[in-house]
Amino acid sequence: MLKNRNREPATHPGWFFRGMVGCLAALLLVACSNSDIEPPIDESIPADPLFILLDAYRGTSQYFLRYRRGEEVYYAVGNLPAPLAAGEKALPGKYDVPVVAPMDPRQPKSWDALTQNLIPLPVLDVQDWARLRQSLFGDLVPTEKNKGVAVSFDRVDYFFFYDKAGNFRARRLIDMPPWYSVSGRIDLRQYLSEWQPVLQEFLAESGIESDEVIFSTGDLDRGSIPFVYINSRTRLVVLVQYDELSETSLGAVPGMHVLQTFWHFFGSHTYTILMRPVSSVQSLLSVVTGTAVQTGRGLIPDLNFDGPVPPVNDQPAMDLDKWETYLDKKLGRAASRGELKFLVDGHNFFTRFIDVLASAEQFVDIRAYIFDNDDVALGVAELLKRRSREGVEVRVLVDGLGSIAASGEQSSTLPEDYRAPLSINSYLSADSNVQVRKTQNPWLTGDHVKTMVIDRKLAFLGGMNIGREYRYEWHDMMVEVRGPVVDRINREFQIAWGRAGIFGDFSYLFNWRTGSLNADLDGYPVRLLYTKPGQDEIYQFQREAILRSQRYIYIENAYFTDDTLLRALIVARRRGVDVRVIIPLETDRGLITRNITLAANTMLANGIRVYIYPGFSHVKAAIFDGWASMGSANLDRLSLHINKEINIATSEPAAVKALQEDLFQPDFAKSRELTEPFPLRWTDHIIEMFGDYVF
Repeated sequence: MLKNRNREPATHPGWFFRGMVGCLAALLLVACSNSDIEPPIDESIPADPLFILLDAYRGTSQYFLRYRRGEEVYYAVGNLPAPLAAGEKALPGKYDVPVVAPMDPRQPKSWDALTQNLIPLPVLDVQDWARLRQSLFGDLVPTEKNKGVAVSFDRVDYFFFYDKAGNFRARRLIDMPPWYSVSGRIDLRQYLSEWQPVLQEFLAESGIESDEVIFSTGDLDRGSIPFVYINSRTRLVVLVQYDELSETSLGAVPGMHVLQTFWHFFGSHTYTILMRPVSSVQSLLSVVTGTAVQTGRGLIPDLNFDGPVPPVNDQPAMDLDKWETYLDKKLGRAASRGELKFLVDGHNFFTRFIDVLASAEQFVDIRAYIFDNDDVALGVAELLKRRSREGVEVRVLVDGLGSIAASGEQSSTLPEDYRAPLSINSYLSADSNVQVRKTQNPWLTGDHVKTMVIDRKLAFLGGMNIGREYRYEWHDMMVEVRGPVVDRINREFQIAWGRAGIFGDFSYLFNWRTGSLNADLDGYPVRLLYTKPGQDEIYQFQREAILRSQRYIYIENAYFTDDTLLRALIVARRRGVDVRVIIPLETDRGLITRNITLAANTMLANGIRVYIYPGFSHVKAAIFDGWASMGSANLDRLSLHINKEINIATSEPAAVKALQEDLFQPDFAKSRELTEPFPLRWTDHIIEMFGDYVF
């Protein structure tokens, strides 16, 4: 139901027009939506017959199962993660995180002939597994009502809990009942070393002399693990997963993303401009102005300092009260209020994100540069679709070019048999009430913002999109936000959502106001900073903070290519400021790595401490003498002057301290400090020259 939270007086001349447009929009929504509301997923045990494992065999690289479900007999085959030799000795070391192997139900031509030369595995039943499971996990799962723990198994997240009847349950995290919440996360690597003596004792009590065994677990939930193979000799645990995700087998057409890119580019420069004349012209002006300014900056000679780099001083930090007053004046708006919590890396963010998605009551608004089409993205999409069918209003706004480009690339860690859907937008919309819109990209500008808002009261903001690399492969950070500042995030989403719709820029006539749902909440001063066409606040005030800093500057960013900020950092270091920068050695863009290499050498030559993060860090965060800024913006031309970006900033001591402890201190410790310059290639300066315009 649509609510008019800010109705204007009936005498206002635009009231009738806006009312008619609102009614038309409501009718369109009703006509295009599915009114059927499903009951939320519950915790009941499926009524299907149990999987009963009849016999099991393995070779050096595969396992073979014969099992019964009801009156029917089925077969399954799957790959083991490494070849197993029959007579190998015990391997040193600890168990690794269990591997998840999907069941492939292929009936062999002759089961007896197939298994004749294979190794038979001792099969234990559901009661045996219950006893072992209690020994392994009994103390880790909370017994508190409606609580459970998140557990990661080889790129699959599960939720362990006790249901109302006291039964231990293991479900995919995305299938947790909405009235449950995640009370913690288990890192199995802390516990797997304890498996060996427990398992050996269990096998001895069961009279089993083999050092490998397979269990029937009795699990029947979607995405369940009906069978568990454990090899105590090789420290190998394989979770055999049963799933029926027919939607994921659609399969994309090779090269389709190229055609999608062309069509999207065509649309972004034809009918899009007609419906979005103001924003399209603003985008064009930002590109032209940014290019001209970048050319002018290129004419500024490099700074050359005589003499050695001075030591780090111990001067007092800049006056943060004066700084915040300066920001109020220059921005023309006072700071809002809120509370921030830093979620570093995918296991922290995605666990929390899925937890609140599963319990959302009314609204979910997602704004992402990329909503990928890999297995992680489809898992989130499944949850969003289910919640929409349960009555939650779900809106997803993606950058058209960003998501199409991402769909043309595949992670090397994707399962070999995975087939992506043709279009993530179509996948989200199919058999659901999810509303999906694409941001157009006139003049190749983009909406690089990443915000996710639940029930318009809790928001996430930062560098992560929806995809496998953000969950498992890259180092990144999101900020969980509560308080009155969430109302401003809601307003930004509503404006962007309206402009991406059929009314384009004209949607501003009837959706420019949003409610203040969080105005009465408390918090400390925080403020949003933007990059928009003609509005480069993130650049301006981070540069000004560099120039004002007296004691220390910490920066972590994946794409450091802005020469003006680099010059400002050199000036700060030359006046005795402790400047430290964390950058990745490799990025997801090949040429930009060479650009960053030049920047790293320049910083090192001028006394800036450069730390090389092991792997790819996609984090965008900085602290300037106690003022922190973090969000979606890279330190490059696109993020600072062209694309749409949102950062959140604060001088609250507790928040800055938490950012140091959660992000910067661990990353300084795990990174390698650069002591010698990187070797350069003759092409690096050419790449840097043109990269200033492209990156």
